[in-house]
Amino acid sequence: MAKTIFGKMLPFLIFLMIWQAMALMIQANRHVAFPTPWEVGQTLAALVSGAPLSEAPLVRHIGDSLLRWLAGFGIAAICGTFYGLLAGWSRAFRNATLPILHVLQLIPGLAWIPVAILCFGIGEAATVSMIAITAFTPIALNVLSGVQQLDETYLRAARMMGARRKTLLLRVLLPGALPATISGLRIGLGNGWRVLVAAEMVVGTGTGLGYAIIEARWTLDYASAFSCIGIICLIGLLVERLLFKPLEERTIAKWYLTGDDA
Repeated sequence: MAKTIFGKMLPFLIFLMIWQAMALMIQANRHVAFPTPWEVGQTLAALVSGAPLSEAPLVRHIGDSLLRWLAGFGIAAICGTFYGLLAGWSRAFRNATLPILHVLQLIPGLAWIPVAILCFGIGEAATVSMIAITAFTPIALNVLSGVQQLDETYLRAARMMGARRKTLLLRVLLPGALPATISGLRIGLGNGWRVLVAAEMVVGTGTGLGYAIIEARWTLDYASAFSCIGIICLIGLLVERLLFKPLEERTIAKWYLTGDDA
């Protein structure tokens, strides 16, 4: 047990050692206040205890960022899944729209900032729209890929049993494309999270982790900025470990292991 815990902690300890050495070197050579792990830890503890950050508590910055993230991702998940199913079902619709989707995929998330501001102005709507459009393309393409890879035998069997289009979409295509859909949701969620933090720095949301980082930079409070970066990484890790990994394992067990055993 002790060896297992140490093995899991070792990469983190190595990272802290490299960070400490880098901070001391930069402080000595460039004479700038590069924060050490200890300084960031102290600042993070103070923020968690209720110390203000950019005139708002840390919990509000985290909560507002999560709400924007979930709103944009929710829109992308619904629209992307619907598009993938429809494009997989209709060849005409797929041929007409897929080139557009490939073009959208090539546009970096931050490139949508002027478009979002022109369409929605400064504030929440612009940020949510950037998250949605950035997360939409990987979700849509992965759902479409999952539908296209589905064995035609399932569709023919369902049609022979009298299944209607709605049943085929919801009971055959969607479950069959679930592994690819989960992969697309994971990519879309990550894309949306990165764009969210960048958008909060530029669009002017007034709160959020990205906004707090850029404000801390202007006040030279780099320990607070590093603390926010650490929280961003922690949230991403928790979502991956607590949501996507268990969901992916259950999906694989149901559609591959259980199916083979049957």
